[in-house]
Amino acid sequence: MIADLLGTIVVTIKDVLPIALVLVIFQAGVLRKPIPHLKSVLIGGVYVVLGLGLFLFGLERALFPLGEAMARQLTDPAFLGDPTDWTAHGWTYLFAFAIGFSTTIAEPSLIAVAMKAREVSGGTVKEWGLRLAVALGVALSLVFGTYRIVTGTPLYLYMMVGYAIVIVQTIYAPKIIVPLAYDSGGVTTSTVTVPLVAALGLGLASTVPGRSAALDGFGLIALASLFPMITVMGYAQIVQWNERRRGGADLPRHETENTE
Repeated sequence: MIADLLGTIVVTIKDVLPIALVLVIFQAGVLRKPIPHLKSVLIGGVYVVLGLGLFLFGLERALFPLGEAMARQLTDPAFLGDPTDWTAHGWTYLFAFAIGFSTTIAEPSLIAVAMKAREVSGGTVKEWGLRLAVALGVALSLVFGTYRIVTGTPLYLYMMVGYAIVIVQTIYAPKIIVPLAYDSGGVTTSTVTVPLVAALGLGLASTVPGRSAALDGFGLIALASLFPMITVMGYAQIVQWNERRRGGADLPRHETENTE
């Protein structure tokens, strides 16, 4: 185990090194300024490498096996009955919803984006409102994604319908929230969410009869990037509608709109 951990840290150093070289080259060669707080930067770099190494090691040892084991157990005929009957997978859909919501709430990249959004909007965009909207989107995406794997329906149908909804929402949603909603789809595909989502999809596709892990096991992450855009813009539209219903002033669409 120690040898595997050290190997993972070495691989992490190799992955981080190009990023560090780019930063150093631009700082010294383009900006022509010394790196500020060099000692703190180096110590922080060591922490980053150790943290990423431990995280990746934990993925391989815990999160991936956990997701695959849960998928196998939930689709076991002894527990489920007929694994080809989509109506028998209620616990599978519930697990997918719960794991999608909980992992997204804990996603560090989403927390960072939500904090910055609250900061630059002067509190107009609420941190917890954004996080809950994104988490709900990911949770719903995993429900539809697991349904797709169970039934064998094509992924492109979900993507076409989903992006059609996004286009319509983009036209009518408050303009202040549209770029943030698009970014929210990207931050969900990060360190905490992706491993468990991928493990769930691969485990489910490998246990449902007639499904291929290579063909059907992937695609959940694509849906997890799509649905948060829908839920975040939907959240802003609901808030805007509620403000109008309460008699609040509605700003012109090209100006900053209140999405509190």
